[in-house]
Amino acid sequence: MSETDIRRAGFCAVIGAPNAGKSTLTNRLVGAKVAIVTHKVQTTRFPVRGVAQVGDTQIVIVDTPGIFAAKRRLDRAMVKAAWGGAEEADCIVHLVDASAWVAEQAGRLSAAQRHSIEDDRRVIEQLKEAGKRAFLALNKIDLFPHDQVLPVMAALNEAGVYDEIFMISAEKGDGVDKLEAAIAARMPEGPALYPPDQIADLPMRLLAAEVTREKLMLRLHQELPYQLMVDTEAWEERADGSVRVQQVIIVGREGHKAMVLGKGGSLIKEIGRQARLELTQMLERPVHLFLFVKVDERWQEKRERYQGIGLEFDV
Repeated sequence: MSETDIRRAGFCAVIGAPNAGKSTLTNRLVGAKVAIVTHKVQTTRFPVRGVAQVGDTQIVIVDTPGIFAAKRRLDRAMVKAAWGGAEEADCIVHLVDASAWVAEQAGRLSAAQRHSIEDDRRVIEQLKEAGKRAFLALNKIDLFPHDQVLPVMAALNEAGVYDEIFMISAEKGDGVDKLEAAIAARMPEGPALYPPDQIADLPMRLLAAEVTREKLMLRLHQELPYQLMVDTEAWEERADGSVRVQQVIIVGREGHKAMVLGKGGSLIKEIGRQARLELTQMLERPVHLFLFVKVDERWQEKRERYQGIGLEFDV
C-alpha cells in the first residue's frame, strides 16, 4: 500500500483506568508491539502513537497513561498526558475492565477492582464535563459468561457519554475487529499522516528504554517499578550494521539498586539479555546492550527527566 491509497486518516485516543488493557489493545489494533505490557498498573507513562491500517483508512492509535487519582508530580504529569491525548482525537475509546464491574455486581470486589471502578467513574465524569462522546469497550469479557456483563452494559450506558458499546478481549482479539471498523468509520477524509509501513511514532532510543523498563517491571517487586526510569544515554551505529546501546536505570534508593542488580549482578544480566533479544528482533540486526544503575533520590522532581519522555513538568 502506498500513501496515495489512503483516503481517510485520523487519531483515536484509548483512555481508561490503569491496567484496563490499553497497551494490549493498542498492540492488537496495530498488529505489532508498540507499547509495553505488564500485569502491573501504570505501565504506560506517556502517550504512545501506534499506526493501524484498515483498508484505505489510517488510524493513529494514541495509547495513553492510565487515568487515576494523581498525587505525585509524575502521576499528575501522566494523567494530564492522558487527557491531552484525548482532547484533539477524532475518536475516543474508553476501555473498561469488565471483570471489575462484574465482580461488583456479584459482591466480590477486591481492593484493586474497587480502585479501577472509581477511576472509570472519574473518566465518565470528566467526559461529561468536557462534553466528549466515546466508544465504550468492555475488556476481558473472555473471563466470564456474557450474560453477566449485560447489567454492566446497562448501568454504564446510563452515563450518557457513549455512542456505542463493544464487548472485547484485547488479549485474545475477540470483538476487536468490530471496534476497529467503528473507529475507522470515524476517521475524517484526508491523506496519510504516516508512511503506511510505519507502525509507531516513537523515537527508537525511547522505545528501546521502554523495552528495558518492561523487563524490569516484570521481574521486580510491585513497589519498585514506579520509582525507576530507564534512559538511553548512547546509541552508536556500528560499521558492521549492528548498534551499540548504552542505558542507565535510575532508581530512587540505594536499596533499590541492589534489587535491580540482583545477587552477583545476576538480575541485571538477565534483564539485559531479555531486552537485547527483543531489541534485536525489533531492529532486525545485532544489538549490543550495556546497562548501568544509578541512584537519584529526586529524579521525579527534575524537569529534564520529564522532557525526555514527553511529559509536562509544571502540573
